[in-house]
Amino acid sequence: MRTSASERTVHPVLVFWILAGWIGFCLLPWYGVEDGFFRFAWLIDGYPFDEDYAPAAFLVAQGEKVWLAPLLLPLIAPLLVLRRRKTDRTHAMVLILSGAVGFSYLVAQGFGIGIRGFTFDWLTWLFGELDDRQFGMGVGAMVLATSFLFLFTQGIAARGAINGDVFVVSAIGGVIVVVAIFVFFPIARMLISAFITEDGGYSVNVFASKFFDDRLWGLGCLRGARCGVAWNSLFLAIVVGFITTALGLVFALVLTRSGFRFKRGLRALTVLPIITPPFVIGLALILLFGLSGSVTVAFADIFGVQPTRWLYGLPGIVIAQTLAFTPIAFLVLIGVVEGVSPSMEEAAQTLRADKWQTFRTVSLPLMRPGLANAFLLGFIESMADFGNPLVLGGNYDVLSTEIFFAIVGAQYDQGRAAVLAMVLLFFTLSAFYLQRAWLGRKSYTTVTGKGDAGVHPLMPRRLSVPVFTIAAIWGAFTVIVYGMIVYGSFVELWGVRDALTFKHYITAFSIGFTEHGLHWSGAAWDSFFTTIEVAAIAAPLTAAVGLITAYLLTRQNFAGKNSFEFGTMLSFAIPGTVIGVSYILAFNVPPIEITGTGIILVVSFIFRNMPVGVRAGIASMSQIDKSLDESSLTLGANSWHTFRRVILPLLRPAILAALVFSFVRAMTAISAVIFLVSAEYDMATSYIIGRVENNDYGLAIAYSTTLIFVMLAAVGLLQLLVGRTQIGRRTHFAPGG
Repeated sequence: MRTSASERTVHPVLVFWILAGWIGFCLLPWYGVEDGFFRFAWLIDGYPFDEDYAPAAFLVAQGEKVWLAPLLLPLIAPLLVLRRRKTDRTHAMVLILSGAVGFSYLVAQGFGIGIRGFTFDWLTWLFGELDDRQFGMGVGAMVLATSFLFLFTQGIAARGAINGDVFVVSAIGGVIVVVAIFVFFPIARMLISAFITEDGGYSVNVFASKFFDDRLWGLGCLRGARCGVAWNSLFLAIVVGFITTALGLVFALVLTRSGFRFKRGLRALTVLPIITPPFVIGLALILLFGLSGSVTVAFADIFGVQPTRWLYGLPGIVIAQTLAFTPIAFLVLIGVVEGVSPSMEEAAQTLRADKWQTFRTVSLPLMRPGLANAFLLGFIESMADFGNPLVLGGNYDVLSTEIFFAIVGAQYDQGRAAVLAMVLLFFTLSAFYLQRAWLGRKSYTTVTGKGDAGVHPLMPRRLSVPVFTIAAIWGAFTVIVYGMIVYGSFVELWGVRDALTFKHYITAFSIGFTEHGLHWSGAAWDSFFTTIEVAAIAAPLTAAVGLITAYLLTRQNFAGKNSFEFGTMLSFAIPGTVIGVSYILAFNVPPIEITGTGIILVVSFIFRNMPVGVRAGIASMSQIDKSLDESSLTLGANSWHTFRRVILPLLRPAILAALVFSFVRAMTAISAVIFLVSAEYDMATSYIIGRVENNDYGLAIAYSTTLIFVMLAAVGLLQLLVGRTQIGRRTHFAPGG
């Protein structure tokens, strides 16, 4: 039987990954370039013969790093089946074996050979002493590993997995590998320390003694004493989760179901807290409600009572976390509330249901995915937050602060920190599964292929009055808090000299001119530019990974799907403090040696913030009928074109949520960053913390105020770039507007 010309056509995607593999092996520096790959200084510093910059092919040819030579075999093998039919069994098996063997060997040699020769004693016994070392992998190794991975996924697709869909199989494989490397691997390195004894061995008894500690699980609060930190954290997270979800829904309803005229201002106000370093909010609350706070002192003078420290403890943490995390709930819920089909609400009113019945029986049930996801994110954020409890916690100890002090305190007990992280992870995963049980298997689809030109009904009066009241009170409170922050940036010395001055801004952001031209002479410029660069790189990558993962979870069925979803949420459930320390433990030595570089900051932000894109995408995709995908596929489009041309345009609220959240979190995060910054790559938040530690509050608050305005501008720009979802519906106009 002859093979037709069309069946023997070379597949462009396959050619691309084979070519990429050869480029990675023969042309790109195999090990990490100390001064940075994209500065290209390595091209004139001894490339390609210098060991520091040489490609793998040159290292092998010169008799160095000979253990890289076997990688040539899986590189050559795909060339032998390049012109075979995609349906040919040999074609699929060669790609699978080449990809699996090549990737596995690359990983094995990376972990088997370290900075002092062989990593394991049995390798030394088998091959003898190795008088050589290995550095951290570079661009060449990364490109070759990626090539092997996608050769493997193309082979799997050629065998018929997931209907032979190359895009879906490759996306699943890619997400699994990056999550395994940058989530499971560092966390596993961290958690293993829970079983390490003082002499370097492993013992379950060591873990048990720390896990069953009375300080962790004690119920002394039932007798008027302290509760264990586990119960404190659980109660706090539940309270904050409910409050932030309710407030997020309130603001979403005001923006979508009312004739409120100042919606843009309200939208900006709701995202203000998320673009502010958390310790700045805590400082503003202390200045308002602390023992010597302006409100506390005024209240004491008016009513003749003694000022108290009521703010420090559970009340203060709840207020601060509610301020900080309500925007997360709002960003998730705004897309879901907008996505409820107006025609379904109009149908209910046509059947003589009043506005309250329509909202309670039609609109609210269709918002359940968004409400559940908003609560889950608020719960996890509260569990993982350590900045606010650190500033306002007082005697109310929680898991995150205990982990922080276990790692950075005098005790430096990584084992205790790992045990506490396990407890925290158990709570967050329990919330995750309870959320899934509450949603059940009901359908929440409201967007189908049919046109929908309806108008969202306004809120019923019995709902609008409390909603507007709550929104007004919380909005006014937010304005006051931020007024204190802005005012403090102009005060010469807070609490001592109240004269207004610009000196803090001048010190941080002064600009001068020299014979060489413009000179950024301000003390804060270096950390500011680094922060902008890292956030701008991390935000779109975070959104892309998150939304692709959400698409796979909502639109595809494959083996291990539950474990896949668990992996995408794991990094969000672990405190940033633990993420930072685990990254240092995992990536400070070969094969992935990126500590002290800008790459580790970008990677930490991507996988720390990815779950927000996942949850926002899942919440929005649950409202989009799968028949839209099926229609596109029926008309001949593949999964990639369907995802890009049909799904993505309907996900603009989710894209905006992922972009905004990941960008501002990269600008304001502190818990992981404090461990990962370096002299060359200092971030804004770590610089601000340094100013606070030196009692330079004016400069710290001036810098924070500048960040707030920069991020407000960035959020507005992102909204313009992403745009709004248009699903054939008209827009409400306020009377007279």
